[in-house]
Amino acid sequence: MKILLASPRGFCAGVNMAIETLETAIRLHGTPIYVFHEIVHNRHVVDRFIRQGVVFVDSVEEAPEGAVLLFSAHGVAPEIRRVAAERRLRAIDATCPLVTKVHLEAIKYASQGYRIVLIGHEGHDEVIGTIGQAPAAFTLVESPEDVDALPFGTDDKLAYLTQTTLSVDDASRIISRLRERFPQIVGPPKDDICYATQNRQEAVRLLSEDADLVIVLGSQNSSNSQRLAELARERGIPAQLIDGAGEIDPTWFHGEETVVITAGASAPEAVVQDCLTWLRDRFGAEVEERSIREEDVYFPLPKELRAAASAARLPMA
Repeated sequence: MKILLASPRGFCAGVNMAIETLETAIRLHGTPIYVFHEIVHNRHVVDRFIRQGVVFVDSVEEAPEGAVLLFSAHGVAPEIRRVAAERRLRAIDATCPLVTKVHLEAIKYASQGYRIVLIGHEGHDEVIGTIGQAPAAFTLVESPEDVDALPFGTDDKLAYLTQTTLSVDDASRIISRLRERFPQIVGPPKDDICYATQNRQEAVRLLSEDADLVIVLGSQNSSNSQRLAELARERGIPAQLIDGAGEIDPTWFHGEETVVITAGASAPEAVVQDCLTWLRDRFGAEVEERSIREEDVYFPLPKELRAAASAARLPMA
């Protein structure tokens, strides 16, 4: 068996920042610390923090008044911030800066009177937070067919935004259909799909040309991980999305395959290494790392947390 190990893979800058933010908050404040929704969409990361005393909540009201509450990497609506302040919660914002960029674009377009078409997946935490910036202005679409059903005309003032973790190909198809139907529509000057999502998709696209199977490490509720598996399947390559080596099914293999292994942007590198060990032990797999792009993006911790950590003389991550 030959393994093509995709690079870049795994944690992106936004996920790293969110995890380091929560780790630093634990060292500063102890536990329990409350987190609004999962810090990132990965079972291993969430379970590790639960063992340390972190409490993940789906409602701000679940956090006791005066507690420390951390907003996850996916971002939140202004209403959530208002309720947190009303309950005197000590809020720490770990929203990915690339999501914040989309929020600012939403606020700008809404203030200028645009109706905003958001390309994304209904119910995803990021989509909920983005729509919450200006609820009355938004219409959500998930497919070109949804675009065909939009009630707008060519005289309407329209803008579009995208969820940051979409498939680049899917988003491009929907944007193309929007521009066909509504030539007047405007969008952000730069693509909102994040650099890490694009890089991981490009690696799967290129490496799957030589593959018999693609294994994506990531959780089922991770949008960007789901897109990686879908991308391989669209190219006719079988793909499996798994949380770790314990979910590998030996019947997937005959021992002579070329297997691409990658990881979604919220999956820890440790689970990748566990899978490589599993395949080496059972099939004598040889691993070749294939790098399609270098990543050097870094997001600092939230300003208020950096100041508190400095005052407490905590080493910065």
